[in-house]
Amino acid sequence: MASRLYALGRWAVRRRGRFTAAWLLLLVAVGGLGITVHGKVASDFTVPGIESQQAQDLLEAKFPAAAGGVIRVVYAAPAGSTLTAPRAEAAVEAGLAKAAGISGVVQVTDPFRAKALSADRRIGYADVRFRQAAADVPQASKDALSRAMAQARDAGLRVEYGGSAMKAATKVGGPAELVGVVTAFAVLALTLGSLVAAGLPPITALVGVAIGVLGIKFVSRFVEMTGTSTVLAVMIGLAVGIDYALFIIARHREQLADPDTDVEESIARAVATAGSAVVFAGATVIIALAALSATGIPFLAVMGLSAAVTVLVAVLIAVTLVPAVLALAGERLRPRDASSRTRRPRPGRRERTPGAWGLAWARAVTRRPLIVLLAGVVALLALALPARNLRLGLPSYASEPTASTQHKSYDLLAEGFGPGFNATLTAVADTSRVPAAERVATVTDLRTALAKDTGVVAVSQPVPNADRTVFVMAVVPKTGPDARATTDLVHRLRDNAPAVAKAGGTLYIAGVTAAAIDVAGKLSGALPGFIGIIVVLALILLTLAFRSLLVPLKAALGFLLSIAASLGATVWVFQYGHLDGPLSIPSAGPVTSFLPVLLIGVLFGLAMDYEVFLVSRMREHHENTRNPAEAIVHGVARSGRVVSAAALIMAAVFGGFVFNEDPVIKSIGFALAFGVLIDAFVVRMTLVPAAMALLGRRAWSLPHWLDRALPDVDIEGAGLPDPRTPERDERRHEVAAH
Repeated sequence: MASRLYALGRWAVRRRGRFTAAWLLLLVAVGGLGITVHGKVASDFTVPGIESQQAQDLLEAKFPAAAGGVIRVVYAAPAGSTLTAPRAEAAVEAGLAKAAGISGVVQVTDPFRAKALSADRRIGYADVRFRQAAADVPQASKDALSRAMAQARDAGLRVEYGGSAMKAATKVGGPAELVGVVTAFAVLALTLGSLVAAGLPPITALVGVAIGVLGIKFVSRFVEMTGTSTVLAVMIGLAVGIDYALFIIARHREQLADPDTDVEESIARAVATAGSAVVFAGATVIIALAALSATGIPFLAVMGLSAAVTVLVAVLIAVTLVPAVLALAGERLRPRDASSRTRRPRPGRRERTPGAWGLAWARAVTRRPLIVLLAGVVALLALALPARNLRLGLPSYASEPTASTQHKSYDLLAEGFGPGFNATLTAVADTSRVPAAERVATVTDLRTALAKDTGVVAVSQPVPNADRTVFVMAVVPKTGPDARATTDLVHRLRDNAPAVAKAGGTLYIAGVTAAAIDVAGKLSGALPGFIGIIVVLALILLTLAFRSLLVPLKAALGFLLSIAASLGATVWVFQYGHLDGPLSIPSAGPVTSFLPVLLIGVLFGLAMDYEVFLVSRMREHHENTRNPAEAIVHGVARSGRVVSAAALIMAAVFGGFVFNEDPVIKSIGFALAFGVLIDAFVVRMTLVPAAMALLGRRAWSLPHWLDRALPDVDIEGAGLPDPRTPERDERRHEVAAH
């Protein structure tokens, strides 16, 4: 691998203008397609085959009036007044009459006739149902509905909006995300010691992210995607794009510290060595993200593949555009003190030792490796303890920002009708195979059975479709959508299905709350198999990279500790409700159902980044000296600074998304930022050197039969040509003459 990348690096240097122009041309072409030819972005997470989705499909086919998106208009009279006051009632009625005339509206309920008023008549609601599905209700219709309610607001009433059609679109970009990029630049400047060098990784990363994201927007014309897919692609593409460029540039500047080194030769060798680690690490990220398809959940597969494509672009940019840009920068990237290395040191001047702090850290960790290893494992297990109570779900409107109309409507409905009103379930009875004379009696018996459950507050009267083959009932629980009791209730209500089936019908318990529970259950079932795929993948890839069995095993165990600690911290913050003030978390609730699967896939790839970059330097030194203890210290000293900087950059980029208003993005950003910091500083920089010290020579052992069977991928550059090129020799003579 290193030899091929060496040749590619030299080609990119010698054709620097063409490579740069080609990437810019690709950016313009993909950008034009993404901006002009793109599709809609979905805001809901659907999984074919789950019961709630089966019910939705049934309603769309046989009861379209009940399948459309709903905007729930919530009214609240001032304290001491009621909605039934003449002026207030007239204003509400007038607004709803206007709402009925909005394009796409098929039904508007009257809160006074439907008895949709609280006991004190101060809070009420009206449902405005659209012909389109919730995600397809246009913004123009929502704006028209808001204008229709102007008279109610003029009458002194509070008007807020909820319902399935009010799901807010996921937004990308903002001050918080910008802070992450600025922080990354500051870390780069400190690490590389050059503003010019520090500016290159963000620029090349932004090119890659722009190509990846705009390409995703173009593909959304043909494939249904959620807004989270785009944000995840930005998040991961930006982080790995900066890191991969950093790895190559840091190696280039390290080599340029020798004044004899030719710039072109240094770039080619940086691409061959650090670039090999980048390609190998990037491949693990891509495979891990693509493996999300193995869950059998379409939206998660699309999410993983979108991010994987963005990472692929980042890898290609790292080994082609980055060397071209480095060639354009030329001698400007050579460290200023490089020429002084050939001169006689001044008396009393202390020479700087490269990797001094990494050297000290490696020696400290390996001095008492068993104590360090035990302390680190115990600490990570302690962080993981909250994960024992992990509950999965999808965020309700309680998790939206407190200033949003969705959150305000949620609070008003809970105040007026109880917490369970926001978790209203939909019981759908398909009686097409029940004799016509028995349908009403069957549905009536079903309603009675549902109402008897101790967790149910009320069940509405059954509403039939035109041919009376499908009946719909609203079931109001006692508890909110995020409560465990509501999950238990859904399963109990579904226990009534056999009685309906006995009469020839089918019962579905559906609705937004039931859908969230179904998605969480589906993902929980996919989690063990996905973890198994990832662990096996880690063992295979790292065995190929390091020609060792113990190094991959140690890496996989460390990865599992990182995942457990990250999930524990995420549960502690988002499910238990800690740090809600600093992180602007409106309400504690279940962890986003697909977060564990996503965290495992993404963090696996990123953890392998650091593992490959760190351990490859150890193996490189071990191959030359056959001294395992010295190889550990050398590897940490040489790569510790860059790995630490890369982790801080990733944490800064991910951390910026913690302050995104979308609760899903917020939790993903926190979990990834925390996971990267734990994996880089606790596992890779601390536990890995300690474990390697305990293993000694055994770390690099491999059975002879396996050694012969495995291909030699050579990520350390052992097969590269002699670095003493004619250009380098010529430069050495010039320096010597000077």
